[in-house]
Amino acid sequence: MTDPALALTDVTFAWPGRGGFVLSCADFSMSRGETVLLLGASGSGKSTLLSLICGIVAADAGQISVSGVDMKTLGAGGRDRFRAENIGVIFQQFNLLPYASIADNIRLPLRFAPKRRNRAKDSLAEAARLCAALGLPDEVLRTTAGRLSVGQQQRVAVARALIGQPPLIVADEPTSALDAATQDTFLGLLFDQVASAGSSLLMVSHDERLGARFDRVLRIEDIATSQRAVA
Repeated sequence: MTDPALALTDVTFAWPGRGGFVLSCADFSMSRGETVLLLGASGSGKSTLLSLICGIVAADAGQISVSGVDMKTLGAGGRDRFRAENIGVIFQQFNLLPYASIADNIRLPLRFAPKRRNRAKDSLAEAARLCAALGLPDEVLRTTAGRLSVGQQQRVAVARALIGQPPLIVADEPTSALDAATQDTFLGLLFDQVASAGSSLLMVSHDERLGARFDRVLRIEDIATSQRAVA
């Protein structure tokens, strides 16, 4: 039987410090190729959950598996390498290098992920293909991120997450800065490319209007509980 794209079982995590944030997730999984929208208000634990899934922080207890690999078997450096190879992240603030070329921004994850780099083959040609598929002009590869509009930067961030076909794409509020019409166009392009790569997509948002496009829509309270630790 094929391992799920993502599985969490009996996961708990507490940010250190008195009165810190505590998150628990008893059971959550995603099939390969599935698209899931996770809804939740600010402060509900969405970003903490993504940090756990991406291995940025380690769970205090429980199991987080991505493509069949248990993250607790990896040290901090191992989680970083695993994330680079297997998880494409679309950050809410994009996190592009403003003075680097768009070509270099898109290909940046490949510097840390040899298997992903091999899948991309000709990385410059692949970056150009992704830009074209996402509606960016040919000449964009030669400009710098700081010269692009917000909408263009967002598409570059998607291309960076998708290059090399990582099996899991994680998106943190990627449409929050867009109006409704631009959101619709952006999501159409994103879903086309995720399907083309055969990747799974987990997106977190507070916007319920996005749900119609996804295979499943969940609320954070459906899969996790959170609270402030007792001081």
